[in-house]
Amino acid sequence: MYNCIRKLVDIMNTVGDVVQIHSFKHDKSYHRIWDKATILEMNNDYIVLGNERTRVLESNGKSWFTKEPAICFFFKRNWYNVISMLKENGVFYYCNIGSPYVIDSEAIKYIDYDLDVKVFPNNQYKVLDKFEYQVNCIEMKYPEDVMKVIDHELDSLKKRIRNKEIPFSEELVYKYYEKFKNMKENLNEGS
Repeated sequence: MYNCIRKLVDIMNTVGDVVQIHSFKHDKSYHRIWDKATILEMNNDYIVLGNERTRVLESNGKSWFTKEPAICFFFKRNWYNVISMLKENGVFYYCNIGSPYVIDSEAIKYIDYDLDVKVFPNNQYKVLDKFEYQVNCIEMKYPEDVMKVIDHELDSLKKRIRNKEIPFSEELVYKYYEKFKNMKENLNEGS
């Protein structure tokens, strides 16, 4: 039943659509909202989005704008998503450990499970926010099975980084960025 519902929702959203991204915490509270992202590709494993100078609203009401273009990969079965940031000195990846995404007419949504991995252009990486994860495990009462999945998925993500598997390819990220720029140009010409 769930897969049928997911397929119906996926049909409603198509390449070129602009959507929001909503991040929640385990207790269902809002964590962060990205104002807009353009769908670049949807397949059976992941969805790819592009954004640039996007307003981000924090749960405390403050907002800020992203500084550089980003290509985002949200996975249907993996408990992480990856933001590829195109900076002057290379592609940096910011990986959020979080539930697989769901998408509806409102937004792409996922639960953020605190841990993050920052990947540098030289493919070195650093796990961030371990203390926040430990605190939230207790305060939000993360179930044992969820913590086991998070541990497993963090290991899976590290392996993906080391092996330079999708999306950890600068060439792939720039390919999607070109597609994103072309979509923006075509949209501007049509208005």
